[in-house]
Amino acid sequence: MNSDRRNRVKKIVECVSNFSEGRRQPVIDAIANAIGGVPDVRVLDVQSDGDHNRTVVTFVGGPEAVVEGAFQGIATAAQLIDLDHHRGEHPRIGAADVVPLVPVRGVTMEDCVVLARQLGQRVGEELDIPVYLYEEAATRPDRRNLADIRRGEYEGLKEEILTDPDREPDFGPARLGAAGATVIGARPFLIAYNVFLTTEDVDIARRIARSVRHSSGGLRYVKALGLLVKGKAQVSMNLTDFRLTPVHRVVEAIRREAARYGVSVERSELIGLIPQEALLDAAQWYLQLDGFASEQVLEIKLQET
Repeated sequence: MNSDRRNRVKKIVECVSNFSEGRRQPVIDAIANAIGGVPDVRVLDVQSDGDHNRTVVTFVGGPEAVVEGAFQGIATAAQLIDLDHHRGEHPRIGAADVVPLVPVRGVTMEDCVVLARQLGQRVGEELDIPVYLYEEAATRPDRRNLADIRRGEYEGLKEEILTDPDREPDFGPARLGAAGATVIGARPFLIAYNVFLTTEDVDIARRIARSVRHSSGGLRYVKALGLLVKGKAQVSMNLTDFRLTPVHRVVEAIRREAARYGVSVERSELIGLIPQEALLDAAQWYLQLDGFASEQVLEIKLQET
């Protein structure tokens, strides 16, 4: 392996693209294939939900390859998804709704900010899609938070973008076509995690979501919504820093809140991938392991030998 090849391998960016289609398998396959067809891109996970009507494609590769993969995914989604005929439980403003870039190895957050802005400019110019930059790539403080950008969803933005200067995109036209708008950014790793309750009462899920999310006085680094999914009330969450607010703390907070309403946690699910460290933290906490070290896990120990 020559030195150039080694340098490429060391630089890894992750992209966790969210697309507004979770029911039509041919469309999902076309998007995933467009991304995976880019040289040096590896698709790690494709996860769809029919109730949310949403698919998350997680892929990794070198910086340039990941940007190209993201562009191809956005372009394919724009051709195949019509937001005027899209309905689902999850908020959305675009066919390719959210495209975050995450530094993994050999790249910095600042590198990913540059990549996100390059991708956003290309999407705006070549695909004629409005692009909003968020999180670390945001050009304005009021656009760091995804929920603020997605306020009113596709239907609301379609009207507001024409008349409200605050809704003017960072790149692309100040109007929406059937592919809507795309939010592109750079952020740390987050865990997309949903908890199902033993009730169909979505109002309970909304109350619990309000109690645990940071924006309404709950846990730091937790974003949450209450939804009705698969006939059950669901607390749908993004955990934006699992080291400072670990998964087990969030679960226990939900359990306590649920008990107040006479319900409990039925099950939970991950959307996409989770770091091993987060699972080890939860295992150590629930098992009350004193003095636990990751080297005590067989597979980790084997990797070191």
